[in-house]
Amino acid sequence: MHAPGTQAIPVQLPGMTTSIGDVSDGELLGRYVDAWWSSVQDFVALLEELGPDDWARPTDLAGWDVKAVASHTAHLESLLAGGPDEQADIGDAPHATSPMSQFTEIGVVTRRDREPASIVDELRTRTAERYAALQAAPPTDPGATAHGIFGLIGWNTRTLLRNRPLDVWMHEQDVRRAVGRPGGMDSAGAQHTADYLVEAFGFVVGKRVSPPAGTTAVLEVAGSDPFAVGIGEDGRGRRLDVAPADPDVRLTMDRETFIVLAGGRRPAVPGAVRISGDQDLGQRIADRLATTP
Repeated sequence: MHAPGTQAIPVQLPGMTTSIGDVSDGELLGRYVDAWWSSVQDFVALLEELGPDDWARPTDLAGWDVKAVASHTAHLESLLAGGPDEQADIGDAPHATSPMSQFTEIGVVTRRDREPASIVDELRTRTAERYAALQAAPPTDPGATAHGIFGLIGWNTRTLLRNRPLDVWMHEQDVRRAVGRPGGMDSAGAQHTADYLVEAFGFVVGKRVSPPAGTTAVLEVAGSDPFAVGIGEDGRGRRLDVAPADPDVRLTMDRETFIVLAGGRRPAVPGAVRISGDQDLGQRIADRLATTP
């Protein structure tokens, strides 16, 4: 799934839900579009504030500085807006260890000689084009094959639209940490991303940690609903409708701590993850929370 520090597109994990109550498909997809557009605006605004020295600062993503993160985002948004397919020899890129990460490296290479202002302008222009298109013809079929490269890797429209705000917001945070400008933790993109990644908790506990059947675990991330799972006889972690008052283990943390762990960005600040109940089990869960590839 993931090597901490790699830069790739988040994927749908087993057990992740994709609907909200009785909301129609069109309305749900529209919410994803709105979260993406809001995240784009926040990201562009941040990039416009950066000084000349900021663009070369390293991020938590192995091999990528701030300019590389912006270039990667501009590349994907350009493709989604109907921009040209880009080809490049990525050369020696030891951090690009998978086919997807090698693909995403192309956008970094093709923009290496461009000025930061040009990359920001591309990101602003291409996303505006795509947003206008999505507003003119709102998507209504979540199961339709996704656009371009995303459809080729098996994604549908629901997965694509749900992942774009997550990807953009996570990269905004990558840049914020790199340049020492914290913020954006209460935005639409932040809420969307945290709620999305919380849903992988059952996969983490059941598949990665594999405690005995009957084990109960609760994840409490500030700003998101508690997520409780129980381990079935088949070893799978399934969400519980009601969180037990006294689970075998409970992990509690703020949103930023959860994001850096679930995103595989960096270790948590000591003491930021509070574990009650089985301490060993809780630490094993915390150590395996990364769920972006």
